[in-house]
Amino acid sequence: MPILAAPSSKPLQESAQFLKGVGPARMELLRKLGIETIADVLFHFPRSYDDLSNIHPIDQVTAGTLQTVQGEVVEIEGREPAKGGCVVSVVLSDGRHCLEGVWFNQPYAARLVRFGLRVAFSGKPKWYREHWQMTNPRVQVLDGAGGAAPGIVPVYPLTEGLHAEQLRTLIRQAVEGYSGLVSEIVPADFLARHHFPSAAEGLRHIHLPETLEQAKLARRRFAYQEFLVLQLALALRRRDLRDRQLAPRLPVTFAIDARIRHLYSFELTADQDAAVAAICRDLASDRPMQRLLQADVGAGKTAVAVYALLVAVANKHQAVLMAPTEVLARQHWYVLERYLSQSRVRRLLLVGGRSSRQRQEALKAIQTGEVDLVVGTQALIQEDVQFARLGLVVIDEQHKFGVNQRARVRRLGIDPHYLVMTATPIPRTVALAAFGDLDVSTIRQMPPGRQPVSTRWIAPGRRAWLYAHLCDGLRQGRQAYIVCPLVAASEALDLKAAEETFEELRKGPFAAFRVGLVHGRLSDERKDRVMEQFRAGELDVLVSTTVVEVGVYVPKATLMIIEHAERFGLSQLHQLRGRISRGTLPGQCFVFADPVGDEAKERLRLFTRITDGFNLAEHDARLRGLGEFFGTRQHGQVELQFGDLRADYEVLKLARSDAIRLVSEDAGLRRPEHALLRKAVLERYGQTLDLAEIG
Repeated sequence: MPILAAPSSKPLQESAQFLKGVGPARMELLRKLGIETIADVLFHFPRSYDDLSNIHPIDQVTAGTLQTVQGEVVEIEGREPAKGGCVVSVVLSDGRHCLEGVWFNQPYAARLVRFGLRVAFSGKPKWYREHWQMTNPRVQVLDGAGGAAPGIVPVYPLTEGLHAEQLRTLIRQAVEGYSGLVSEIVPADFLARHHFPSAAEGLRHIHLPETLEQAKLARRRFAYQEFLVLQLALALRRRDLRDRQLAPRLPVTFAIDARIRHLYSFELTADQDAAVAAICRDLASDRPMQRLLQADVGAGKTAVAVYALLVAVANKHQAVLMAPTEVLARQHWYVLERYLSQSRVRRLLLVGGRSSRQRQEALKAIQTGEVDLVVGTQALIQEDVQFARLGLVVIDEQHKFGVNQRARVRRLGIDPHYLVMTATPIPRTVALAAFGDLDVSTIRQMPPGRQPVSTRWIAPGRRAWLYAHLCDGLRQGRQAYIVCPLVAASEALDLKAAEETFEELRKGPFAAFRVGLVHGRLSDERKDRVMEQFRAGELDVLVSTTVVEVGVYVPKATLMIIEHAERFGLSQLHQLRGRISRGTLPGQCFVFADPVGDEAKERLRLFTRITDGFNLAEHDARLRGLGEFFGTRQHGQVELQFGDLRADYEVLKLARSDAIRLVSEDAGLRRPEHALLRKAVLERYGQTLDLAEIG
């Protein structure tokens, strides 16, 4: 069943093969489109529409745009050109001027018309040999009075072997016979307030519109319904976590604030102070904090997270910092070690690689409260990890965790506070759809003294010059990253790989320098050793894959080469570039790329021109689509069937406002008129957002 179909009777759940004209062979073609049931047919929406109502006199048509002309058939000809095949030519006359329709290798086209018949041709005219011509025009027979003018024709996703008119006929049949059986899940007062049609009307207007405006309103209506279900799920989750659960109060006194700030060797920026203030308000409450902290690369979100962690510890509660990879977890650990070198905070790094005995000792220390602060990976949410008094969970790079893991963290203790962080600036549309249950704090300001990074797209012929330029920088005490898209060379992909590049560089242009290699296939111990060598300045050049994408802090590393930059998205490129913005010297990022297609070229042009991560995130969403921004396989909350997060942002805000109001009036959606809406929410998001017990 498609989501939100809400059938009120079994016919909608029956096979599409019950429709007239659908035999076993055609049913197989429908399955390729994801169509199994009659409800699937109804909710197979057009991807666009052809407006055939744009009717012009023949002498007023223009080249290149879809237009319709009407007239009488005055000539029909079939001919075989010298090159083979066949051409069917049909000439229309409106009494003063003529237009020719031509079909190549479609002999049946001659049977569409007859002499003297009034018809309409719809297509894109072109001027050919002193007359107007349309290639493969759509033909519609008009009645004798000149009525039944062409209208709005839906254009559907198709599969090979299934013709557009065949699918339109099936969908028209389903609309006529079954659309009235689709239950209405949107409250009637919401439909009336927004002037939306009912579900049955909306389906008719989607598939059989009289005007484009009618079709657009119907699509907005189903986008709104989909957004409403999503926003209700998020609102219910927020209510469930905040209104029904109690978290420990973790107030910040003047003394606590002073002790924490004394650990910093710098002043927080205004944006960091604002984020800290919001977090302090949340932590002082007995309702679990649910806050998203987003920041541009290098803007200092870790300093804010450390403040929050220490507030929990100061209030005699345990705190957890979770990262998606061991590399990033260890990086956080090193940062915390710097901050807490003069502190009595009892801290522990819990990642893989520990012996069974070491792990058991660590787990016992956590369970008995001998540890205040734990840093780790997903290992922290295993069943055998028990906390004595967990007060705060900080999740870094949330979008790199699976869809259910934020809910699973709740098993760690009794209602801790949550701070979710990301250094991938999130487009406002994604933030509202994917993190609508969170309050948002944003850090845009860069810390004082943070140096800019220049980015240049380098032609392959200038590789020798670039290597010489990097050698000059290395001799001055700088360090460099060389980032490759693959670990090892592949016969299937003609791309530079990290292992191959490492061997070439250490024996060739960088033979006089210390070159290291790190990638995801190395053992955790080896990976950590290489990263520590680079961090300590024992390596001059680090050849790597995107394992260094986030979090690695090496102030002297101000040079970077990215190989095959066209293989990365804008946000990932920006993350990589962020590794060389941490020092007191300006960073220099160089990219080698051979993009195919306009989109890849545009992405690289934007990357070299724009350094603001929030600006780049909006462009990335525009180019790649918002559904791919976090990867829908991993972050299923952004998958949408009807709505478009970018195009329907105002509809999304409308649905969010309605959802919040609805939950405030009917907390568990228990009223009879909300029963189907509640069912839709639970079926679509109950498991993903841990909503099984709402209400």
